Amino acid sequence: MNKIYNHLKNSPSAKSFKGMSVLQKNITIKFLKIITLIILIFSNSLAFGAISYVDDIDVPANDKNGQNIPHGVTFNSDGTKMYIIGSSANRIIQYTLSTPFDISEATLLAGSICTEGFAGDGLKIIFNSDGSKFFLVDDATQDVEILTLTTAYDISTCSNTGSKDFGTTNLRDLKFSNDGKKVFLYDQGGTHSLKQYSLSSAFDISNPTLVTTYTGTSSKTLKQLTGNENKVNGLAFSSDGAKMFVTNDTKITEFTLSNPFDLSNVTSEGREDISDQITNNKISGIAFSNDGSKMFIVDSKTGFTSDVHEYDLTCGFGVKSCIDPTANKDDVASIETQSETTKKIIQHTTYPVINRMEWLRRNSGRVNLTNQNIKFQINNEILNALSESLIPLYFSNDGNNESNLNNSTWSFWSEGTISIGTTGDTNQSSSKDINTSAITLGADKKGEDNIMRGIALRFGTDDVDIGELGSALDMNSFSLTFYESKPRGEQRFTDNLIGLSFINSDLINNSGSASTDGERYGEQLYGSLSLRDTFSRNRLNFTPKIKINYGITHLGAYTETGATGLNLEYDDQYIGNFTSSLGTSLDNTYDFQVGSFIPYFDFEYYADMSPSSQQKFSYTSNGESFTLENINNTTHNIIGAIGFDFVSENGLTLMTKYTRDQSQNSKNDNFNIALDYRGSSRSSYAMSIDDTSAKLTHNKELNNFKINIDSHYDFFQEDPDYGIYLEISNVN
Repeated sequence: MNKIYNHLKNSPSAKSFKGMSVLQKNITIKFLKIITLIILIFSNSLAFGAISYVDDIDVPANDKNGQNIPHGVTFNSDGTKMYIIGSSANRIIQYTLSTPFDISEATLLAGSICTEGFAGDGLKIIFNSDGSKFFLVDDATQDVEILTLTTAYDISTCSNTGSKDFGTTNLRDLKFSNDGKKVFLYDQGGTHSLKQYSLSSAFDISNPTLVTTYTGTSSKTLKQLTGNENKVNGLAFSSDGAKMFVTNDTKITEFTLSNPFDLSNVTSEGREDISDQITNNKISGIAFSNDGSKMFIVDSKTGFTSDVHEYDLTCGFGVKSCIDPTANKDDVASIETQSETTKKIIQHTTYPVINRMEWLRRNSGRVNLTNQNIKFQINNEILNALSESLIPLYFSNDGNNESNLNNSTWSFWSEGTISIGTTGDTNQSSSKDINTSAITLGADKKGEDNIMRGIALRFGTDDVDIGELGSALDMNSFSLTFYESKPRGEQRFTDNLIGLSFINSDLINNSGSASTDGERYGEQLYGSLSLRDTFSRNRLNFTPKIKINYGITHLGAYTETGATGLNLEYDDQYIGNFTSSLGTSLDNTYDFQVGSFIPYFDFEYYADMSPSSQQKFSYTSNGESFTLENINNTTHNIIGAIGFDFVSENGLTLMTKYTRDQSQNSKNDNFNIALDYRGSSRSSYAMSIDDTSAKLTHNKELNNFKINIDSHYDFFQEDPDYGIYLEISNVN
């Protein structure tokens, strides 16, 4: 800025500067600085979506390895090979690039050509995803030739396997979606049209189904939008399908698609004229590097030397403007997932601890306080609220029913959770598939003040697949929780906890042919407060309860790597959390000669009332910034459960529970069975069936040794997970 200011100050128009008064000089200096600032702001705004020439190469003509009238240019998947096709010398020629997507040292491979089965004038060549097949747009016959390659991306091994006539009158180009399930054609006939077809199999055009035809807007035809000339020659998409580009002789028209690779809602962003950067004023073909930071066009005209031009773009696919990440469903879903998952960590961390405190009071006179509780859950929505009341599967070392609640020794416990869920896409974000697993290890004891205090450690992982292009989030967390349960009467308790979590996330943002990577760290503070009271009449117990979870999460700033034109830099983000639930449980005990039968019912309403957060980010290439606001996943869930416990006189205990978690757009069903048998004071057996997993455990004391055998088997999996664990230790 000082250089610009000094240049203005010393310009000829400022010769009289020295003769001014002090006041005049001050006014002039301020004026010059304002002008300088305006110039800087204006120049920066022009940088967004700017095109800059880099290099070009001459395509040899009138040569057996050359191309007289080139029309199309494309690359292999990693940008180390370039292919050019034309309409006079009907052949495809191949170059090698020493640096991917850099034509400055392109080498023409003599003899590496394809002329197999050309029916007329070739316009464009399009590869499938693995380079084993390519498609050739034939101008003379108005069909698409289909050729296979014996060696991927080696056109000298080409073999014609047929053709497809789409019924066009002036076919200019053809493109596929990333998955090969959609194909797009530009027909220059009439007022021009873009046709979108769906394919039953990837890159199989034998039986296409027309989905939609785009012919422009109500006020302008597609022909008018692209330059009002019958000279459209090229079609291209951004790697994520959010942008589309159409070329005529000197201009590139940019379109935005509301949904990736979907012509149902198209917006024209205007045309970019590059006539001053080309020689022959005839843009025939267009292609981009995977990350969109480079653009290539074929500058072609009959009787002139034809060139392939290379350009730099200040942001990925930014011919007219940069891709707006806040309008990209995968980008939005990735940001939402980070926010939602950190809030779920608080919920998943506090639930096992609160359940432990309730279990301690509920079983104070029945079993040993050391227990193991394994829960497997299948969700229909992203990490739905876990059921508050969990069925414990406990393993007693001595079969003594005497409670340890009045002892001063520590009791140990653990709880594991596996959760699988999905969330459908919305108008703003893509769908999410979630896999969560965690284990919580805890220890507690009762103090002289009659308060139960403890500490718990949780290790959790959240793996989320986003959209259909391969974007993903892998979040690992470690949580440390301190908790206590205070009696407020004979059957009334307040449970509270406070904790700290450390978060590490690996992020992949895949846009199809290019992807970015990021690593993000975070921390969170959280707490929970619950109140429960039991009212008893005869053996009927009614327990209303209320619970509040709260917390704050900080996610640190990070910068993506991997795709120069698409890399984003994210600012720090702060996420608040406030949830509440109101519920009740009802149980009764019936005594028989063989044992006790205890049926019960749980009901809970769960609401997320967290404040919205926002995420600010910008392109690393040009600094253009964006803000995604109102990030929130407010949900309202109804949770109901029904089950029973059976405690027999001969040491057999059977526990069952069915839970339904229902929200507006999803539901979750969970079924638990637990079986416990104590044959003697030094031996116990336990079996549980939880959803698709079966578990069998045998604990025994023999000659001052403890022998624990644990086995598990997942009987519904195609490739089941099973194992046996043996532990031998001294008796304390």
